[in-house]
Amino acid sequence: MRVTFLGTGSAMPTPDRAQTGILVESGLDDDGRDRRLLVDCGSGVLNRLSATDAGYESVSTVLLTHHHLDHVADLLPLLKARWLAGEEHLEVVGPGGTKALVDGLLDVHDYLDGRIDLRVREVGPESFEVAGFEVEGYETRHSMPCLAYRFGDDFVFSGDSEAFRGLANFASGAKVLAHDCSFPDEVDVSNHPTPTQLGESLSGVDIGRVYLTHLYPHTNGKHSEMIRSVEQAFDGDVRMAKDGLRVDI
Repeated sequence: MRVTFLGTGSAMPTPDRAQTGILVESGLDDDGRDRRLLVDCGSGVLNRLSATDAGYESVSTVLLTHHHLDHVADLLPLLKARWLAGEEHLEVVGPGGTKALVDGLLDVHDYLDGRIDLRVREVGPESFEVAGFEVEGYETRHSMPCLAYRFGDDFVFSGDSEAFRGLANFASGAKVLAHDCSFPDEVDVSNHPTPTQLGESLSGVDIGRVYLTHLYPHTNGKHSEMIRSVEQAFDGDVRMAKDGLRVDI
C-alpha cells in the first residue's frame, strides 16, 4: 500500500500545506486496475492530486471523513475536472448527510448535474468496501459527525478528532497512523488534540509509526517540540506529515 499526503493543512492553509486530502493506492483490483482512493478533498487537494502519477483522471472514488469545508471544498472541482477530462464516473462515500451535501452543492452549481455518472453512498462506524479496499469506520470526537478509517493492518486515518483511548485502540496494531494534531500544547483547543493529549491517548498502544497532520499555522516552527511532546508518553516512531510525502507500507 502507498499513502500520499496531498494536503496536511487545516482550515487556515499555508503556502506549503493544502487542506486535507490523502491518496491511498494498493495493487490491482479484480478487474486488473490499480486500486486508488482519495480520502477527503479540501481546498488545494485537486491541484496536489494533478501532480501525482495517478492524476485526477484515475481517481474515481472519494471517501469523506466529514463535511467541514476544509475536507470537501475541492469535491465539485474534482467532479468538473473529471468531466472535462472525459471521465464518466465519480463515487462519493461518507458519513450520514453526504447525499444532502452533494445534492446541495449541485443545487448551487446545477450546470454540473448529470455531467457524469455520480453515485453517493453513506456509511457509518462499520466495515464496508470502497474502491476495492476493505475499510472499517469508527466515530471520532469532533464538532460534527466524523469517521476515522482503518485499512486493515496497514493504515489508519483519524479524520478530525480529539485524542481519546477508544480511537487509539481502534488504530492498535496498524503499521501507520495519520492523526490530527492541529495545535501545539500551549493552545487551549477542543475538537482537536494537542501533542501531549495525543501522546497520552497512545500510551502503550502498538502502532508502527504515527504521522501528525491537519496542522494549523500555530504549529510552524514547533514541529520538533510537538514530536517530543507525543514521545513523552508514546514509545513509538513519530513524524510530521507534509504535502507530497509518500509512504510505502
